[in-house]
Amino acid sequence: MKKASKIPISKIQRASKLVTTGAKVGVNYLKYYGDKIINSEEVAREKLNKSNAEDIYDSLKDLKGSPLKVAQMLSMEKSILPRAYVEKFSLAQFSVPPLSEALVSKTFKKSFGKFPSDIYDSFDLKAYNAASIGQVHKAEKDGKNLAVKIQYPGVSDSIKSDLALLKPFVIRMFNMKGKMSDEYFLEVQNKLLEETDYILEVQQSKEIVAACKQIPNLKFPNYYEELSSNQIITMDWMCGIHLSEFTNINTDQEKANKLGQALWDFYMHQIHNLKKVHADPHPGNFLISEKSELIALDFGCMKTIPLEFYNPYFVLAKKETLSNEKLFDEKMYELEILREDDSKEELTFFRAMFHEMLSIFTQPFHEEIFDFSDVIFFNKISEFGERYSKSTELKSYNGSRGSKHFIYMNRTFFGLYNLMFDLKAKDIKINNFNSL
Repeated sequence: MKKASKIPISKIQRASKLVTTGAKVGVNYLKYYGDKIINSEEVAREKLNKSNAEDIYDSLKDLKGSPLKVAQMLSMEKSILPRAYVEKFSLAQFSVPPLSEALVSKTFKKSFGKFPSDIYDSFDLKAYNAASIGQVHKAEKDGKNLAVKIQYPGVSDSIKSDLALLKPFVIRMFNMKGKMSDEYFLEVQNKLLEETDYILEVQQSKEIVAACKQIPNLKFPNYYEELSSNQIITMDWMCGIHLSEFTNINTDQEKANKLGQALWDFYMHQIHNLKKVHADPHPGNFLISEKSELIALDFGCMKTIPLEFYNPYFVLAKKETLSNEKLFDEKMYELEILREDDSKEELTFFRAMFHEMLSIFTQPFHEEIFDFSDVIFFNKISEFGERYSKSTELKSYNGSRGSKHFIYMNRTFFGLYNLMFDLKAKDIKINNFNSL
């Protein structure tokens, strides 16, 4: 994979890159109109989506930082984006062109006033893997094998300007209107700024380790503050394979169940007991050890769950709420899914849509033990998402609805469900976290 010897840092450089990409997308649309003459709409649209996804991702991987992070977030929205975008954008999780060796050394010199060779007993300048905000290197010091995460230069400084450039595209994609769209973007902006604060990440990592270390079959690295800075984090090197690799080769149902229970308990304990959750549950943030233990990594994206959101959110998850029209409406308004300025048609549409969605999505919470390998359950989720992603009626209504806290809470649950399904975890005790 080609290495990056420099990253566009100035607003002009980054804006120019996105403008160039926009021009390529425009050309793709011209080709699409021509393709429709000789091919079916479905074939022409699929070709358009593939070309656009490739061109957009190629641009974002060079920019790195927040545009690539947004692509990674969108890749988890399998029910909203066309498959071509999901497949391409998912590469942002752990397959991005790394920084060159020279740029790595320069970043260390700027951060510590020293080169890596002056800090560690050994340091591999070749990146082990690279993602949207940073890349990881292997190192050794005092007999310990270490993982050193390095943030890409200029990422933090460009977040606000990058999101301002991306905002029109995302607003158009999700048909957002009104001041709510500003709240959503501010929520994403603030969370991305937190993710680029590596001193905060070390602090959050140590807190989550202390709060969750009692969960069986769950492991964490140790973090080293004296070897960390605003742009660099040093932690233990954890041996294991990515969760996605494990799910591709595993045939042992007992292992799948054990890991699934650990993963579920980890999230339920955070959400219900800590009211603060690791809101980035993609396969690249989890390893599986040789002993079939779950290893959790990367706590830059932590979402605090305020009680004014938590309470109505989980009241809606109850089976009895779905059969109580008055209570259902009350919580829908409380969570800003239904709005006082909605038309009669919008109220009818969104009541029905969210009632159907919640009736499917909250099924695990209606059982004591749940089978996350159930294909029928996940097909219902997929079918629902696909049906509404093609709904012209939905696209005609204001897409800016729901509390800003939905952004990271829904991301957490969609990601968690996908990981549980990938594991094919069965016999999961839903309320097991209460006994930890």
